[in-house]
Amino acid sequence: MALKTKVWDAADHLETDADMVAYLDAALENGDSTVIAAALGDIARAKGMTQIAQDAGLGRESLYKALSPAGNPEFGTVLKVVHALGLRLHAETVLSTGVRPHFPLKLGLTPVFYLTMSLRTTTHEVFNQTPELRGHNRYVGNLALQEGVAREGAGWADAWLIERGLELGSEQMQEWATQANRNPPQLQAFSATGERSDTVLYHPAYHALMAYLKRHGVSSGPWADPKPGAHVARAALFQLFAEVEGGALCPTTMTYACVPALKREPKLAATWLPKVLSPEYDSRFLPGPQKTGATLGMGMTEKQGGSDVRSNTTFAEPAGQDEWGETCRLTGHKWFLSAPMSDAFLVLAQTAPGPSCFFVPRFLPDGSVNDIRIQRLKDKLGDRSNASSEVEFWNARGWLVGEAGRGIPTLLEMGTWTRLDCVLGSAGLMRGAISIALHHAHHRSVFGKLLVQQPLMMNVLADLALETEAAQSLALRLAGAFDRRSDEREALLMRLLTPAAKYWVCKRGPTLAAEAMEVLGGNGYVEENQMAGIYRQIPVNSIWEGSGNVMCLDVLRALRKHPETVSALLSEIEPALGRHEAFDRHVSWLKDNLLSQEHSEASGRRLTQGIALGMQGALLLRHAPDDVAEAFCASRFGSEAIHSHGTFGNLLPSHNLEGLIERAWPLGD
Repeated sequence: MALKTKVWDAADHLETDADMVAYLDAALENGDSTVIAAALGDIARAKGMTQIAQDAGLGRESLYKALSPAGNPEFGTVLKVVHALGLRLHAETVLSTGVRPHFPLKLGLTPVFYLTMSLRTTTHEVFNQTPELRGHNRYVGNLALQEGVAREGAGWADAWLIERGLELGSEQMQEWATQANRNPPQLQAFSATGERSDTVLYHPAYHALMAYLKRHGVSSGPWADPKPGAHVARAALFQLFAEVEGGALCPTTMTYACVPALKREPKLAATWLPKVLSPEYDSRFLPGPQKTGATLGMGMTEKQGGSDVRSNTTFAEPAGQDEWGETCRLTGHKWFLSAPMSDAFLVLAQTAPGPSCFFVPRFLPDGSVNDIRIQRLKDKLGDRSNASSEVEFWNARGWLVGEAGRGIPTLLEMGTWTRLDCVLGSAGLMRGAISIALHHAHHRSVFGKLLVQQPLMMNVLADLALETEAAQSLALRLAGAFDRRSDEREALLMRLLTPAAKYWVCKRGPTLAAEAMEVLGGNGYVEENQMAGIYRQIPVNSIWEGSGNVMCLDVLRALRKHPETVSALLSEIEPALGRHEAFDRHVSWLKDNLLSQEHSEASGRRLTQGIALGMQGALLLRHAPDDVAEAFCASRFGSEAIHSHGTFGNLLPSHNLEGLIERAWPLGD
């Protein structure tokens, strides 16, 4: 009786469409077909039976029949009446009514049933979906990054990084990243009239991203304005940008890494260094000296060699001296030459004394195009916004950089800087992945609770947060060593920790990204979600500039060549002793292995991993909150590690899971 009263009360007010929807809602809640039919009739009369019949293209008799539970008209006639009524029924009311067991039985599969169900403008309401992560400050929400910046001597850049963090969290920046990757570069090998062009066309969004990086000094800022903490400040911005887009960072990194080698060649530096250090990005295909700013690339890898660059077959023949220095003509190929629209490249080629490094510009000093022929662009898993190419040199001109026959040491120096950026990039991508996962968990409900309140999901998120903070801390400590490399101890740490950190952080990145993607379920696996792009991008850092085994061999080489490196490393780790028993046991094992006279190549991965984990544990014990350090050491060095087998979400419930999540995501959504 109460339901019928509600229906009749609603019938007293049928002046607007909203009144009519409320009336029909009440009738549907009642569930009786007679009541519903009466409500439909009242609504039709209120809207004007003659007008409704006219709009439906029906006679009045057919209209009355369509509104009758017993009328049994053609279904098409019912649909005509639906469109003529033009009502918008609340989807949630229909859905909630539709699941009542008695509703279809009382109403029956009559035309009135179809009519009432047809009044919906959608099949369902979209709810319990996570809004896109946009409009937040990536730096302000990253406490571990802020603390690391201050700790490593770049506190002066805090306000600058807050501004950049807001920009990088903006909708505009995300849109540029999306467009640059959905519209990959296109090779234009020939002009319309058949001449070789050898140019690459990029989407405007890619140029916008490159301009942003150049303007804010990511490609050369610490060289243009050297000061204590400059490389750390740049490292922080690099990580923040990596959360958004990775392709534009490739030419940015190569430009950054080439500067030390270029500075040692005065003739080349006089012309090129001002363009490289310029904050202006100039995408025009012109001779470098005519541009407002320049970018540099590298060409080392060949088909037959890969990381074994000593086996390269590209050769250089002497061609005299000119205003840029000693020049040669290069013939050969490069299997991977990224960012082929860079203004010049540092290239490895064979000479009589051995492999040598050459500066190979796209244009010669007289303004003519250097004979660098782009064969094709790589179809890559990730890094899609950035072009990677296969090229051939047809007597291309190059200028010697460094001593002839000493190209590999020059290459290794550049590789040290690019490997730093591999660590930074992976740490940034890890932070980007966990940010999306944490944002999702704060919005998505399941089984009556938010995901972030579900105990098992809390464990996964807290463990991901630990891994990310450890990666960020190690990456910034490494950047600090680069900043302070004039100190002998810091230089030794830089030499050892660069390959160790690249090995470990870049190895952990893909595993973390996969787990973070799983937090989102299927939504994380589609290209419209930022997570898919992170998952495709993150493996490249483990491959580029030396894969895992190459990094481990480099660690062993550093220990053999500079035995004093062990003391430098232990002086960094041992101050954290006495704070966690499991960590102390790990350091004891690590020390025994480091002091061993023989470092087996076959055990290189185990030792390298031990160095990286030891550094991460020491950094967190010395500088992170106790909850973070305790959970990390227990799960990476203690009995918990035995049960994890490298997966996430195996922390003991006794750890402060909620606190770990809150530290990683203070925004809280």
